[in-house]
Amino acid sequence: MKIKSLPLALGALLGTLSLSSLAAEVSFDEAWQLLQQNNNSLAAQRANVERYGHLKDASSSLNLPKVTVGANYTRLDQDVTLNGQQFADSLSGVPNIPGLGQALGNLLGGVTSTLEHKDIFSSSIRAVWPIFTGGRITAAQTAAEGKKEEAQSQLAMEVQARYEDLSKYYFSVILAKNVVDTRMAVEKGLTKHRDFAIKLEEQGQIARVERLQAEASLDKAVVERKKAEHSLNIAQAALTQVLGQTETVEPRDELFINRNLPPLDAFVDQTLDTYPGLAILDAKEKQASSLMKAEKGKYYPEVYAYGDYSLYHGDSLTSQLKPDWLVGIGVSVPLLENTGRSEQMKAANSAVSQVQFLRKQARQDLSVLVEKTYLEAQQALDEVQGLNSSIQLAQENLKLRQKAFSQGLGRSLDVVDAELYLASIKTQQDAASFQYLLSLNKLLALSSEMNNFATYKHNAVTPAQLRTEDAS
Repeated sequence: MKIKSLPLALGALLGTLSLSSLAAEVSFDEAWQLLQQNNNSLAAQRANVERYGHLKDASSSLNLPKVTVGANYTRLDQDVTLNGQQFADSLSGVPNIPGLGQALGNLLGGVTSTLEHKDIFSSSIRAVWPIFTGGRITAAQTAAEGKKEEAQSQLAMEVQARYEDLSKYYFSVILAKNVVDTRMAVEKGLTKHRDFAIKLEEQGQIARVERLQAEASLDKAVVERKKAEHSLNIAQAALTQVLGQTETVEPRDELFINRNLPPLDAFVDQTLDTYPGLAILDAKEKQASSLMKAEKGKYYPEVYAYGDYSLYHGDSLTSQLKPDWLVGIGVSVPLLENTGRSEQMKAANSAVSQVQFLRKQARQDLSVLVEKTYLEAQQALDEVQGLNSSIQLAQENLKLRQKAFSQGLGRSLDVVDAELYLASIKTQQDAASFQYLLSLNKLLALSSEMNNFATYKHNAVTPAQLRTEDAS
């Protein structure tokens, strides 16, 4: 069974929203779009993907010829000249007539020809086009593609990490707010208890120590409520900073659970199919394999075409005799080289083996992690549902203690303990719901199904709803 994703187009649409258009409250899905829009770590990873995308595109140019325009200026110590005697001596194919060579030497002896001036300037267009490189160009292009894929997977890993972080920050605010509400309910209940204790003391039905106990318990409840409010302010400030906002962010969602989770195998299979950490290892294996092919290519000859076209040359005799253009094919055969190609190939092969072993281990670790997270989510579900009976018992116990105290049959401390016990059970249930949401979102992140959160929220049950159902 595979968990289906919501279209990314919906996420892109929501990502264009600003906090001002979302009123004062933000749902978890909207907060996720805001984070993706404003988070600097994600922006840095996107820039990294763009960087390696450009490098991959650049590698395609390796198949093209290299064309350069060059100019050279050379100064000799003197002009290059040729006198008549040198010319006569250099002639070949002259008829073997006695005295002819001497006659030519005497005739041309005083003649001098300047072949090249001592100041030489030339300019030309040169082109070299690789025809066969032993697969090294293809290997370089494949390696560049692997680096881009690695950068994309690193971005996906960063997205998952930021999603888990947002889940902690967002639902921590809701949990803190629930704790504040619970503390305020305790404070309200103990205020009524204190007021009632004062009346009973005035009527002589209870001792002064009972009234003091009620006042001390109320004062402590006020302190606990203020502590909870400070914790809420801190959690809200953290969430606001994470989302890159200037005004305090108010979560709109509630803590919830789902009555059932998809089967464990669904999360395991989806994680092993889509987890970007495995894709990073695949990209690294591609790079290592490309390196091995590149080192192997050093054993093959290089074949290339080349050409040269003169743009400018001097007016010397040598320059006039030089052709305007030339083309040819060259072959370079490696005999001995100093890069250690054999050992480099072995090193690349070892890198491939290393990545393969890492992938096997990563798949095992991922399966264990998903199972552990799934069991933690299931445990939190059981705890939320199991605490309902404890809440009902605590509520009944509080009613009995309040009634006994009003009739002068109970102690103030018993009422306080009952009030605090009820508050602790409610807080424990909220904390279990919070833990469930953390585990659920971690499962969604591991399986690359973050956009599927709305489905779970649609089928949600809040702790308050569970209490109502059990009470009825």
